[in-house]
Amino acid sequence: MLMPDGIVVAGHGSRDPDGVREFEALVALIRMRASKRIVRHGYLEFALPTIDVAVRDALHAGAHPIVIVPGVLFAAAHAKNDLPTELHWLQHTFPEAKFSFASALDLHPRLLQLCAQRIIEAEGAALAKDGTGISRNQACLVVVGRGTSDPDANSEVSKLARMLEEGLGFGTSFVCYAGTAKPKVADGLRAAARLGYRRLVVLPYFLFDGILVKRIYAAANELRKRHPKLEVLSAGYLGPHPDVAEVLLERAAEGANGRAAMNCALCKYRAPIVGFEQQVGAPQRAHHLKVRGLANQNNQNEMPAERVVDRPYEPHPIEAESMRMIEAGRDWSRFSVNDARILKRLVHTSGDFSIVEDIFISAGAADIGLRALLRCQRVITDVTMVQAALKQALLAQLGIEVWCSVHDPATAILARTHGLTRSAAGIRRAWELFGNDAIIAIGDAPTAVTEAVRLVEQQGWRPQLIVGLPVGFVGAAECKEALRNTIQVPRMTNRGTRGGSPWAATVINALMISALNSIAVSDQVTVKRALGEA
Repeated sequence: MLMPDGIVVAGHGSRDPDGVREFEALVALIRMRASKRIVRHGYLEFALPTIDVAVRDALHAGAHPIVIVPGVLFAAAHAKNDLPTELHWLQHTFPEAKFSFASALDLHPRLLQLCAQRIIEAEGAALAKDGTGISRNQACLVVVGRGTSDPDANSEVSKLARMLEEGLGFGTSFVCYAGTAKPKVADGLRAAARLGYRRLVVLPYFLFDGILVKRIYAAANELRKRHPKLEVLSAGYLGPHPDVAEVLLERAAEGANGRAAMNCALCKYRAPIVGFEQQVGAPQRAHHLKVRGLANQNNQNEMPAERVVDRPYEPHPIEAESMRMIEAGRDWSRFSVNDARILKRLVHTSGDFSIVEDIFISAGAADIGLRALLRCQRVITDVTMVQAALKQALLAQLGIEVWCSVHDPATAILARTHGLTRSAAGIRRAWELFGNDAIIAIGDAPTAVTEAVRLVEQQGWRPQLIVGLPVGFVGAAECKEALRNTIQVPRMTNRGTRGGSPWAATVINALMISALNSIAVSDQVTVKRALGEA
């Protein structure tokens, strides 16, 4: 395979200088093996140079074409979203240049061999220390992955663990994660310690040192202290090793020859993976722009950083006039500020001042909901009508995910198997998938409210806020009365048969407007303080 003139190795970047140094040591190994080709490196976030600076430098040095090689282990968000965003911008900025994109490292045989080497080194160090050995069939291998929001990438860690378990003859293996997936490192180590093996070998499947790797080793040390009779070995991570450099060069050649490939068969953006069906075809947006190096904002060719919220919500003039009329239409003084904002918008949606007397908002629920939106950034709806009625611009500005599984195949199976409506089954799936970190907005199905109340009372579910405003004559009034009496959770509901998806969406929209306004005010105060004006 032909190699390109230029190679830009794209790293994640780290707040830990040890990680940055090791990444640059790996780039030096690649440069030594690249047969005088132009090799540069850049980072997505937290370090300099940024990837666009590295590409510009390579072009000025005469590199053409250039292949961008992801310096990441698996094809998760960075390889699927962030780096393609960079590549798209680079092609737009340098239209005469030819760029290609390589695959992530993935489970390459060289990397498997390097993992085995790290395990053997840890075993050898233990043998040299105490002169005794433990057979591998009496040991549990614990592989710690980064952990992402991509189930395909997370499953590759399990595949790695199984291959090493069988290939090296371990009694069993266990997988945990240092990032966003579960189980977390400390929880995973505690669980592995209870399996009854004499030894745990902890293998961080990471390229370089950094905050997460140090956290893994700290958790292993803590486990050693708690279980002095259990031997806990800490194996090394991959590091700047010649085998890693060779795999990256192999990926560069594949990319340059148009042979780079990702596992689209199990990609959550391409196929309806169980639990992630709603993300098929979703826009793949970069998330790294806020912490993208220390970019020079005065450079006109620089990719702009993600904007902060610099101004409050701006209603359409007709909406603004309506809200002024509603403000003057009755006395709002007995309501808290956030309660009043929700009630006014419900009046706006329904065109009826009288609904105010039917609405129930538990003490502090509006304030809790506002904070939960900013912290959890997830809203669960019972039907797509609620989802569609949410203000898309506000969702995007606040980074809020909306999840509705009413049309997912897994929801239909659950509904048939347990005799539920699909809306109720969707609420049960939300409990199973997300736990307490969500706001629930129900506007259509009384059965969804009933299921939510059941989960709160029988399963100890504690979502941040339940908004239950379904419309209807069958069960609607009864389920809302049950929700009103469910004192374990913050809640909003109403009496009687009125309600509907627009009402439930209105409550969430009101909370989002309040959240956006609070952020804008906070940002403006911060700026004024920085300028010495406050």
